[in-house]
Amino acid sequence: MTLFRLDASIRPQGSATREIGDIVEQEWLAAHPDDRIERRHVGVDVLPADAWGLAVDANLSPESEHTPAHRQARALAATLVDELLAADALLFAVPLYNYGVSQHFKTYGDLVWTDPRAHGQRFLEGKKAVLVTARGGAYGEGTPRAGWDHATPFMRRILADVWGADLTVIEREFTLVGTLPEFDRFADMATAMHTQALETAREAGKALGAL
Repeated sequence: MTLFRLDASIRPQGSATREIGDIVEQEWLAAHPDDRIERRHVGVDVLPADAWGLAVDANLSPESEHTPAHRQARALAATLVDELLAADALLFAVPLYNYGVSQHFKTYGDLVWTDPRAHGQRFLEGKKAVLVTARGGAYGEGTPRAGWDHATPFMRRILADVWGADLTVIEREFTLVGTLPEFDRFADMATAMHTQALETAREAGKALGAL
């Protein structure tokens, strides 16, 4: 079996989403020690910013007019979809940045959509997927910034509602506690949230491993 894992954190070290994603991966590997993990790290090995526009243009123009850049963009989109279709289970680790979705994940999703197999299709119908996301502050009901997380609803919509994946979401908040002095009074709450996220990751990883 194959697990496809996508990371979108811009931090090579100290990433909250990578830490939680690692727990999911470890639990999956415990059940599939000899199986394959296909990785893509769009936050560090970024996709070309112009690939989406080129792929869209290629889809709307005769092949005779395509440049090498058009063909490369279409080939990249096809590769991204190949990775998703070939996997038996999916893991996405994508942080909240500036109240919205990571630009790297947005570029990834837009490029995937240009492939005919994905455009307008629930091409991941029923495939088990885990989304790990983390936020520096807190955005739940009753907080001053409730509703300011514009990333998680978007990613749920794309991965589950549009692409059709059977999605489990793991969320962690207050990752900036210990970094910003104004968050110091939330230390106990942040520790509890961290512990809960790790436990949820273990459960989600075991569920993936049961496939």
